[in-house]
Amino acid sequence: MIYGAMKFSIGGSLKLAFRPWVEGLENIPAEGPAILASNHLSFSDSFFLPAVLDRKVTFIAKAEYFTSPGLKGRLTAAFFKGVGQLPVDRSGARGAGEAAIKSGIEVIERGELFGIYPEGTRSPDGRLYRGKPGGLARVALATGAPVIPVAMIDTEKIQPPGKVIPKLMRPGIRIGKPLDFSRYHGMDGDRFILRSVTDEVMYEIMKLSGQEYVDIYATAAKRHIADAEKAKAAGRAAKAERDPSGA
Repeated sequence: MIYGAMKFSIGGSLKLAFRPWVEGLENIPAEGPAILASNHLSFSDSFFLPAVLDRKVTFIAKAEYFTSPGLKGRLTAAFFKGVGQLPVDRSGARGAGEAAIKSGIEVIERGELFGIYPEGTRSPDGRLYRGKPGGLARVALATGAPVIPVAMIDTEKIQPPGKVIPKLMRPGIRIGKPLDFSRYHGMDGDRFILRSVTDEVMYEIMKLSGQEYVDIYATAAKRHIADAEKAKAAGRAAKAERDPSGA
């Protein structure tokens, strides 16, 4: 009931205001389980994709959305719980990752749609980064559910970092044909198979999105960007100390 109300109010408003275009809706099964594997450009990805689907899709969401303090934090947590999103701790704790995979398997076993971002975090610069082999491939191989690649287009341009007011523009969603990995069923303990499955899915997402592919993890790219910013700031501070006049 809560999901339906959220979809009607928020989803309807998003479609009316932003008019997202969609290709490949026929690739979403009318019933039965499937895994939707999407690139991740913006916080709004988890809103736009469910808004254009007739069926409920349950995404993994970072645990911080459920534990942030204050009124905003409580409202955010209530929203994500209301629409059935699954919290996952991205701090690297193995137990939390296993719990997220278990939850994803349970969604599939209920015959529902399970959404996941294989990159593990939002792209820092609009490029497509290497997929993490843990969640996506393990859920797919443990359940035999088809994997449907999804490409979000231009969602990062709607509300870039630092911008409070979103830009009214049309984002896009391309939904690819289902990928069948039943040939690897039960091999979810083989890291080479997990890597192969993940890379195949990422290749399909790349073709749908047209993004430049970068063969490192997005988390590593974010660390490199942060380190570069720190180095620049340190350089500016050192220069100012040497020449206080700024000449």
